[in-house]
Amino acid sequence: MRTLCASTLIGEFFVIGFAGLVAMKDPNLSTTTVWTVSGIAMALSVLLCGLITRPGGVQFGWALQIALIASGFFVPAMFFMGAVFAALWWASVHFGKKIDEAKARFAAMQDHESSPAAP
Repeated sequence: MRTLCASTLIGEFFVIGFAGLVAMKDPNLSTTTVWTVSGIAMALSVLLCGLITRPGGVQFGWALQIALIASGFFVPAMFFMGAVFAALWWASVHFGKKIDEAKARFAAMQDHESSPAAP
């Protein structure tokens, strides 16, 4: 799960940065505000890569997805991009857990096969 979720978060890192560039064109937003918010969101996306397996890591990831969708109020294209990344996040969590379970079953089967037979 960690690899899939981290890949999604790194993709979001770049999308957030590009959204910041688009948001700079809005005359109602100051450059400082845009890059403060974008920078914090970008840092969180990278930080979450290391926190995925910790308690609450997936929930923080969902919070980032909600914030990404909400950023559509400032950059309308982010409604679409946020929804795409929320779907990718769901798929990463859902299929990542299935992959982790399959790996655990395979490892258990390998351990059982390699252990000496009981007399």
